[in-house]
Amino acid sequence: VQLQASGGGLVQAGGSLRLSCAASGRTFSSYAVGWFRQAPGKEREFVAAISWGGGSTYYADSVKGRFTISRDNAKNTVYLQMNSLKPEDTAVYYCATGERVVVVTTTPLQYDYWGQGTLVTVSS
Repeated sequence: VQLQASGGGLVQAGGSLRLSCAASGRTFSSYAVGWFRQAPGKEREFVAAISWGGGSTYYADSVKGRFTISRDNAKNTVYLQMNSLKPEDTAVYYCATGERVVVVTTTPLQYDYWGQGTLVTVSS
């Protein structure tokens, strides 16, 4: 499975962005997918995940109510809609998946496949 994240950019606080994670590989629709982020000098942290069919989602407390994860398996794409962005949301955002991943898997080490990351910068 190969993943390609896109959609990052510069936005003012309170604004919105939608990230996309496009995948290649026939088995992508069989895997849960997660989004992570890594700010400068910080560890990579879990943001959100979605089950293989899209029926279940899970969010970090820091983004709950502001971010929405969704997927379109026909397009092999997972999305992360980010609203009410805050300066502390500034980070490189990564999508990831793997055979062992379920919707509540928040540990990066359990994800086998990673996209290249897309930078989100939120100005105050």
